[in-house]
Amino acid sequence: MTITTEMINRFTMQLREEEREPSTIEKYLRDVNKFAMWLGVDPLTHENGVRYKEKLVADGLKPATINGVLSTLNKLFECIRRPDCRIKKLRVQRRVFRSEEKELSKKEYQKLVETAYSAGKERIGLLMETICATGIRVSEVKAITVEAVARGVAQVCLKGKVRMILIPGKLCRKLKKYIKKQRITAGEIFLTKRGNSLSRKQIWAEMKGVCHAAGIAPTKVFPHNLRHLFARVFYKACKDIVRLADVLGHSNVETTRIYLISSGQEYARDIERLGLI
Repeated sequence: MTITTEMINRFTMQLREEEREPSTIEKYLRDVNKFAMWLGVDPLTHENGVRYKEKLVADGLKPATINGVLSTLNKLFECIRRPDCRIKKLRVQRRVFRSEEKELSKKEYQKLVETAYSAGKERIGLLMETICATGIRVSEVKAITVEAVARGVAQVCLKGKVRMILIPGKLCRKLKKYIKKQRITAGEIFLTKRGNSLSRKQIWAEMKGVCHAAGIAPTKVFPHNLRHLFARVFYKACKDIVRLADVLGHSNVETTRIYLISSGQEYARDIERLGLI
């Protein structure tokens, strides 16, 4: 037996029942379809799954990427009741420090925001401040509504969990001015000219446009990096990883630890302070 259309449809239904984000479902299905195309008419077996893992390694994909694919396939195997096909993930040592190429500093973030406002791009400037000051995911931006700003608290429902997000007072005041200026009476605040929700792709593109003008490396500028910056600054202030995990909406503290990996430069300074040479 190989991967069938019926199996993929069943998997899709399960993901929707779990209330996964559309972008997450798209990613999962992309991984499954690639595996199905590679498998072709060959039988679905554990041995062929291992062969596929070896192919991904040979293709030079990053271990984290490979493990992400294997996680998706294992979820599929559970869904179609083929746990015998589960594939072991690659064992990866936890990273000690983050690549400088992706490390967005607080100063660089502030430069991004200043550049956006100076260029008359108030919407993306305020949106970056909103993500970075609250730690929300880009998919949760739609929860920042006129009503939420009035309360000072936004409510996010994701994967069956409800999370309350505090909107800082200074940010509330900025958002209220923007709401009044844009004449928004209710609902979402960050909208296109036609009144539609801003997509992840649109937000990404607008941020990339600002980063060039600000002279900041494009590798550092993407929505999720603002959430990472929020996490690092929040942790430095309170030193409570469990509380941070709750704020970010993480079920597992190990996920939160990934957000707190320091830069290579910071790691090097810590090593120098040991005074062992």
